[in-house]
Amino acid sequence: MKKIHYLLLTFAAIILMACNETDTTWDPYHNWAERNAEWYRQVADTARTAIRQAKAQHGDKWEDHCEWRMYKSLLKAQDHDTQLLTDTVCVRILSRGPHAGDPAYMPHYTDSVRISYRGWLMQTDYENEEGQLRPQQQVFSQTYYGPFNPQTAAPSMMAVSSGIEGYSTALQYMTPDDDWLVYIPQQLAYGATAKGTIPAYSTLLFRIHLVASYAPGTDVPSWLVAAKK
Repeated sequence: MKKIHYLLLTFAAIILMACNETDTTWDPYHNWAERNAEWYRQVADTARTAIRQAKAQHGDKWEDHCEWRMYKSLLKAQDHDTQLLTDTVCVRILSRGPHAGDPAYMPHYTDSVRISYRGWLMQTDYENEEGQLRPQQQVFSQTYYGPFNPQTAAPSMMAVSSGIEGYSTALQYMTPDDDWLVYIPQQLAYGATAKGTIPAYSTLLFRIHLVASYAPGTDVPSWLVAAKK
């Protein structure tokens, strides 16, 4: 009986292996870590090229003529001679507020902010009901629906310090009415940990519109508190 039982288990294992080898179920997240890393490298290459060209053409005024920025995480040592790509967020500026680039209006790590945002995963192919593959960039979180409209969007409040490392870094460079696309490598997001509908090793893309920032424990704009000091 033991021999028969062993043979049955062996036969079942062979059948299971054969089924796995012929399984044609589509996995939209295959090679996810490598594909996300490559996507972020491509975005960073685009940003670096645009910044380099703007600096060559406009010198110290390059920021007035370039929509791209690269910011090292503010939770890392700010040694610009050794800026690793995995320590850096890439930003594409969609529109600038009236105080764009003015440090006096940028939120601090201890501030709270009122923002509208939408977050996406990298585009990948998903299988529809007919078994056809269709590319889609899946939204995993948002505060508005449909096309972004600042007049109808309902902003939410959050502490700058409560965001993932890349997100909080980008917020601290924004000023009111800035509207940015922020690309965050997995090392500054959730890394090897899956989070809700976000798979592990995901590069994240956010569209962020900063409405206002507030000093800790108050409803007073942080720039106004700083101005009174």
